[in-house]
Amino acid sequence: MSTSLKKPQVADLRAEIYRRAVLDAFKKLDPRREVRNPVMFVVELGSLATTLLWLQALFGQGEAPAGFIGAIALWLWFTVLFANYSEAVAEGRGKAQAESLRRARKDTVAKRLRSTTERLEAARAQVQSVSSAALHKDDLYLVEAGEILPADGEIVFGIASVDESAVTGESAPVVREAGGDRSAVTGGTRLLSDWLIVRVSADPGQGFLDRMISLVEGAKRQKTPNEIALTALLASFTIIFLAVCASLLPFSRYSVNAVGQGTPVTLTVLIALLVCLIPTTIGGLLSAIGIAGMDRLIQRNVIAMSGRAVEAAGDVDVLLLDKTGTITLGNRQAVEFIPIEGVEARDLADASQLASLADGTPEGRSIVVLAKEKYGLRGRAMGSSEQAPHGMHFIPFTAQTRMSGVDFDGVSIRKGAPDTVMALVRSQGNHLPNSLQAAVDTIARAGGTPLVVARNDQALGVIHLKDIVKGGIKERFAQLRKMGIKTVMITGDNPLTATAIAAEAGVDDFLAQATPEAKLKLIREYQAGGRLVAMTGDGTNDAPALAQADVAVAMNTGTQPAREAANMVDLDSNPTKLIEIVEIGKQLLMTRGSLTTFSIANDVSKYFAIIPAAFASTYPALGALNFMRLATPGSAILSAVIFNALIIIALIPLALHGVPYRPKPAAQLLRDNLVIYGLGGLIAPFIGIKLIDMLLVFLKLV
Repeated sequence: MSTSLKKPQVADLRAEIYRRAVLDAFKKLDPRREVRNPVMFVVELGSLATTLLWLQALFGQGEAPAGFIGAIALWLWFTVLFANYSEAVAEGRGKAQAESLRRARKDTVAKRLRSTTERLEAARAQVQSVSSAALHKDDLYLVEAGEILPADGEIVFGIASVDESAVTGESAPVVREAGGDRSAVTGGTRLLSDWLIVRVSADPGQGFLDRMISLVEGAKRQKTPNEIALTALLASFTIIFLAVCASLLPFSRYSVNAVGQGTPVTLTVLIALLVCLIPTTIGGLLSAIGIAGMDRLIQRNVIAMSGRAVEAAGDVDVLLLDKTGTITLGNRQAVEFIPIEGVEARDLADASQLASLADGTPEGRSIVVLAKEKYGLRGRAMGSSEQAPHGMHFIPFTAQTRMSGVDFDGVSIRKGAPDTVMALVRSQGNHLPNSLQAAVDTIARAGGTPLVVARNDQALGVIHLKDIVKGGIKERFAQLRKMGIKTVMITGDNPLTATAIAAEAGVDDFLAQATPEAKLKLIREYQAGGRLVAMTGDGTNDAPALAQADVAVAMNTGTQPAREAANMVDLDSNPTKLIEIVEIGKQLLMTRGSLTTFSIANDVSKYFAIIPAAFASTYPALGALNFMRLATPGSAILSAVIFNALIIIALIPLALHGVPYRPKPAAQLLRDNLVIYGLGGLIAPFIGIKLIDMLLVFLKLV
């Protein structure tokens, strides 16, 4: 969804969004839709009532001049329309993004298969051509180079290069392969090389692109808990002011009779007073703020599965961050082979290379390259060869065993975490020299990652993998600490290595030798202490922890279980983006809080404008409240109503773009909020109402 539109194209797109929003603002006047927002529903009823009073004054005996009632009715309708317009603009940006996603989702011909096979010719022989809409969950299909993938799924056979720019906006192709954490593919993307057999993971209409379109359009958007609570509070204020204004009519009539002077307050003035006193500013912008928060995530190529997740990101106080790729650059490189006494370095390099031939990770490839560069050891045949007549059987790395290796013709080689491999050696009753532990500790204290290598349960030595902490990450963590957020580094490294990297990166805590069970336990411990936890993950083994975390960000390159367990998906697959997501969540909460503060504070000025205008004829002493020296009672009331409408349209850019975010402690943010939006909301309306009054007098409209 990243685009390369030129400036004129962007301007045209914005103009189209604004034009469509004007039409949608009128469509949203439907009372069945407006009733979902109690504040604006009351304003709409008030607009309808004043319109009827205007018609009565126009064609019969009105309670006030038709021009005055008509002007009040017009600006009350504008108040509702401006609120609808703010929501329509926010939704329009999502709809524009949904259109680009729809272009990526195409109804294509799918090559459905009856069963999987490892030969392309055999797969082609059983192809049944069907529409992509006819594919259902667990169906198999074949896709070849140059073709569009017809549906979401998991690769069951093959490795290929995939162009995912239609979904992510990134032009660089990515590699997808069966059996790993990069086995998930998305319908609508294009295969660039080779061929794949894929098992469908979603029924028609429930694929990843379908869910994204629904989410960005807001079709399935539900109010978040904070939104529901704030809506209930605003509705309570509205009911209270409704009761107050309703009681003023009999009170005014009684006062006129009792005092013997003045005129009773009119329904038009009471409706104007009610609309100006209820929190219309935040009531009109509340929905737009929530939609815009999700939109800011979408602009950063992050899809939030619910507004609740975005809101929770703003309240997060613990971040679990994977070391590799988030805190460090990843792609650890082998830099040295350190043999124990009695073992040649070349012998250690040979065993290390053999154990790494099938290891497709950057670390594994770097071991093969280092052995080749330092000792001239070339890659070997993984099938039957002179060295291994019966072929090689490779043992993959798992989070549980924490080691990998190879078996061939009575030879067993293992490489992995020091404690795991050393425990294996000890379990066979074999000796571990002190120099092995010393080499492990030296590498770990330097912030490197040691891998111990053993052959036939005899230790050979250690491989030194070097990791580099990302530039600027320490300062980023310092900012998070100021905000009261605790950072926890998650790593499979041993405690010594983890300690060194944690100190260099500046994290608050770390979990070393992390397993999926340990991550899940840590999240539950923090949550039991009343804290909200955010984390990222991409593998199937991350799914339980992702499901448990309050904010769970899955990488788009990850497995289907990881993406289903998470409540956000990062299309760029950048683990560091978790920090940005938290900042966007906090910005959403700050924007909502700031505009709520402004809305409540800006109602104060309207008391000084409308109450003297409505009741000063009966109680002249109330004229002292008109310190703004508004020209006439009519101009005072009309100025307040006009300002009440215009302030909504003036604050739409702030609601859509959000209050500027700065990493500060919560107490300081609250203080700044009260000064800028509380004091500003108190003062700005006095100035605005007075200027409108002067303009009305200048134009001789009152």
